[in-house]
Amino acid sequence: MLRADVCPLYQPIGETEFANGVAAMSASGIYGEARVGAGIVGFADLMQGEAIVQVLEQHISRAGGTTAAGGRFCGVRQSLTWDSDASLLNPLYPTSKNMMESHAFRAGFAQLEGLGLSFEGWVFFHQLPMLATLARDFPAIPIVLNHCGGVVGIANYENYRDEVFQVWRRGIQEIAKCQNVMVKLSGLGMRLGGFGFERLERAPSSIELATAWEPWVDVCLSAFGADRCMYGSNFPVDKGSYSYGVGLNALKRMTGGASLDEKRKIFAESATTFYRLPGWLITGATPDVWE
Repeated sequence: MLRADVCPLYQPIGETEFANGVAAMSASGIYGEARVGAGIVGFADLMQGEAIVQVLEQHISRAGGTTAAGGRFCGVRQSLTWDSDASLLNPLYPTSKNMMESHAFRAGFAQLEGLGLSFEGWVFFHQLPMLATLARDFPAIPIVLNHCGGVVGIANYENYRDEVFQVWRRGIQEIAKCQNVMVKLSGLGMRLGGFGFERLERAPSSIELATAWEPWVDVCLSAFGADRCMYGSNFPVDKGSYSYGVGLNALKRMTGGASLDEKRKIFAESATTFYRLPGWLITGATPDVWE
């Protein structure tokens, strides 16, 4: 839903307009009790430096304000994924090896603080130290580490699962020391992870998913704690590997030993806090929902 009548820099504002319209329909109550789109994360090219503030202000305006101020806009996502193997990259979102260290990006990133916005950090596992540096340099900007920290198990990494795990774990433990960072338990169904579920003739069960993912999810839970871990579906991208319900059930299996309070945080409260959503969105939940 990119706008066609503006320059490319402003086109993503159309996505916020569309999402806000869907959210308004949901808020009417006509379509049931769910409140879809209570928080909207939009794209903005932070490589534009300080000039990006005008785009961010337009996103906020089209969503009725920030979530902290009673509106729906809460943050920005811009891919930072980079690798020397171009086959791992999305050409629609160009990046560079030193993007997070560049003056232009950091000037744009700094604008988030004054506007009360968060950032979605999508990096590959070997970039975690660079994202940790960014988080330390901007401690007032909330960052969510997307997709369990960018596990890669294909292309040049296909036969180095143990080595990738060790590098990834050290990166997770380092970035978890940054109190402004949360991690999103999501994205392990992507082909990038190298788990191979998308190649199976039969879709995997939640038990099979949990068995494959548990070592990675356990590290995230141990490093960040339940109050800084949030569930994410990554749908429809992960749909190529499993169904929505099966993926959710897999995470429920992996958190089966957690307390009721920890489950509430992982599956609802951590995200509500991070995105500054109204608390009433989850006040109706009963204990059996999280068991």
